[in-house]
Amino acid sequence: MCIYKIGVNQVHINVLYEDNHLLIVEKPVNVPVQGDSSKDEDLLTVLKQYIKEKYNKPGDVYLGLVHRLDRPVGGAMVFARTSKAASRLSDELRKHQIYRKYLAVTRGHLPKENGRLTDYLRKDRSKNVVSVVKQNEKDAQKAVLDYVVLKNDDNGSLVEVNLQTGRSHQIRVQLANQGAPLYGDQKYGQHVNRPGQQIALWAFRLSVKHPTKKEMITVDCPPPDKHPWSEFA
Repeated sequence: MCIYKIGVNQVHINVLYEDNHLLIVEKPVNVPVQGDSSKDEDLLTVLKQYIKEKYNKPGDVYLGLVHRLDRPVGGAMVFARTSKAASRLSDELRKHQIYRKYLAVTRGHLPKENGRLTDYLRKDRSKNVVSVVKQNEKDAQKAVLDYVVLKNDDNGSLVEVNLQTGRSHQIRVQLANQGAPLYGDQKYGQHVNRPGQQIALWAFRLSVKHPTKKEMITVDCPPPDKHPWSEFA
């Protein structure tokens, strides 16, 4: 594990696992995964520069984007360093064989200590907002997650979430629909959160089958030791 610092904004990259085929890193919060209209420095570009400098590679560097995390969310992400690895990891993702676990701090409490949530979600792309809709509505997509409440306090809970599907804003929308929006979520919990609060959603464990060795690679990536995470230490 090492810390690599690069770029105009001095983005710190925590490398969790690296070999000739895979690069698994801790995505910093509020850094986009790839370039967007904000023109802010993005993780994919930073990592390509990291590989280029570390291995003294000439020309363009290949790095395959396998999955995504919302901009305000931090935690473990895997990238493919070869096209063969990208193809095999994409196939794993399609077959739900990349296992991702998340930690979330909620405002309010879920109705049960553990369970499975199944909803149908529809995304308004013009507003970048996802809603829970009926199954038969146009563009509805099935969303499934399992959760376990790890700890409660008076205001909310620390929850472990295991995604069964990978819909946009899925965890944020499904937990809010249960009356437990995420701490700091301005989009789906604006009635209980203040502007400027950082959303408390973190990708803390990632397991993938190595594209050539065929063994499972699992990394843990704990959330930062600060509020609200520190309240549940």
